[in-house]
Amino acid sequence: MIEKKLLEVICSAVEYLYQQRVLPENLGLEKTRKEIDGDYTLVVFSLLKFSKKAPEITATEIGTYLMTKMPEIVRFNVIKGFLNLILSDTFWIDLLISESKQPEFGFHKQISGPPIVLEYSSPNTNKPLHLGHIRNNLLGYSLAEILKANGHHVIKVNLVNDRGIHICKSMLAYMKWGNSETPDSSGLKGDHLIGKYYVLFDKKYKEEIRGLMDKGLTEEEAEKQAPLMVEAQEILRKWEAKDHETLELWRKMNSWANEGFITTYKRLGVNFDKIYFESSTYLLGKKLVIEGLENGVLIRKEDGSVWADLRDENLDEKVLLRSDGTSVYMTQDLGTAQLRYDDFHPSSMIYVVGNEQNYHFDVLKKVLARLGKEYASRIFHLSYGMVELPEGRMKSREGTVVDADDLMDEMFFTAESTTRELGKVDELSKEEASQLFNTIGLGALKYFILKVDPKKNMLFDPRESIDFNGNTGPFIQYTYARICSLLEKAKAAGFHLKYNHGAKPESLLSREKEVIKLLAQFPEIIKEAGVELNPAVVANYSYDLAKVFNQFYQEIPVLKESDKNKIKLRVYITFMTMDVIKKSMSLLGIEVPSKM
Repeated sequence: MIEKKLLEVICSAVEYLYQQRVLPENLGLEKTRKEIDGDYTLVVFSLLKFSKKAPEITATEIGTYLMTKMPEIVRFNVIKGFLNLILSDTFWIDLLISESKQPEFGFHKQISGPPIVLEYSSPNTNKPLHLGHIRNNLLGYSLAEILKANGHHVIKVNLVNDRGIHICKSMLAYMKWGNSETPDSSGLKGDHLIGKYYVLFDKKYKEEIRGLMDKGLTEEEAEKQAPLMVEAQEILRKWEAKDHETLELWRKMNSWANEGFITTYKRLGVNFDKIYFESSTYLLGKKLVIEGLENGVLIRKEDGSVWADLRDENLDEKVLLRSDGTSVYMTQDLGTAQLRYDDFHPSSMIYVVGNEQNYHFDVLKKVLARLGKEYASRIFHLSYGMVELPEGRMKSREGTVVDADDLMDEMFFTAESTTRELGKVDELSKEEASQLFNTIGLGALKYFILKVDPKKNMLFDPRESIDFNGNTGPFIQYTYARICSLLEKAKAAGFHLKYNHGAKPESLLSREKEVIKLLAQFPEIIKEAGVELNPAVVANYSYDLAKVFNQFYQEIPVLKESDKNKIKLRVYITFMTMDVIKKSMSLLGIEVPSKM
């Protein structure tokens, strides 16, 4: 790469001019800011201790040396302590042609070694997937694709939280008020039906709490003594004791929920290589806890509960088994981590989980380390921010969440409305139009969520996400469709989409060069997104490329040019832009339509 060569020659310049050796990683080489004439900029301030000269003189001396050693550099300019290097147009043309010969341009070779296990989704079988789950699923799927593009072997896993007190709440509500209702009899998806009873439990539970508080109990006392909560805890004990009737109801309701999840995943376009169920991992977790207790790294309190005392590591005490012997989330996560290690011996285990669980994962790693598990250090929690709506934060128990299926429906109808207003479906059949609305709607949803750094909280606005003129998925999709149309015209005019080695233009217009420079960054963008575990790097690059290409398209007549060699190059720039947009959007799980 040109950056590597520049760094090597700059090191040679420092040694030749100032008799000092400097390492490439200690040099400040960066891409030149757009408003300044240049391609790469060397910040020379750190080299003044070697030159003993003013910044401008040092930059000029190094620039002059580089000009004698690198024919790619045609000129340079100096602004204070910044040496701005300008590479020849021929260099950029040759770079475009040579790099694009790679069949998988931008993607990196397969890395040998153990896989990365990436967990995402992790739904609870007491409620349907909602907007927060959508961000989780989209982040997880996109990260898997980006890591694979960086050469890693990735195993996508899902942990279904199908046991615990929250599941028992839905079960109890169904037992009391369900009247044998089923997804078929109600016309509801299975996960929606279960969620209905979870909300109903919370409503009735709060009524009981208020009644007990009216009789003089504190809120904390009322929450513990409310009959519904006592009954739910009894169901959990029966479940862990393998009571036949309890297990039968649990299996039936979980099957409804899981069938609903599968439908939503398929529509959202995400998938998994392996699915774990908490009901199958918690026993291994309990075994690890008992072993830790026997080895003296965990403690049992007077009521029989088992704890990890992490106060010496700036955390607090964490319960691992309740006094009645039932397990908690941490218990099953210990078991799941062990099971994944046994299954895959991964180089790392990445958990895509919201930032409200930061403490949980700090504790998980500490407890595993105390249990002697060397893989504890391989656990990484990708902590992402919450998604809010203009109306505020969502709450599952109160039924104020935005359901994932409803949101995808809304995105479809919003895409239909916006697209029809713009007259972009006049020539499409009904079936083609429906497919387009779905592609645009999902593309808008996915892009709007993935363009935000995962660590940040975000506000989701469906209407804003489908703007065809902003930093949105539909804008990029429309650019791709425009490129497809242009290339069809180029083929009809007899031009090859792939560059054939005829005479090359000797110079570039500024817009041509701008697009080529962005295309050349694609492999670096994929690498950066993989290192940072941040799909927003790819998303915003895609937008920048689409925006710059549109400026190129508007200012330069691609096919209306007397010099056929220039047309060939412009067609090739267009073809490479199409290829990179499609690849980058696929890393986000977004389809790009050839017609809009």
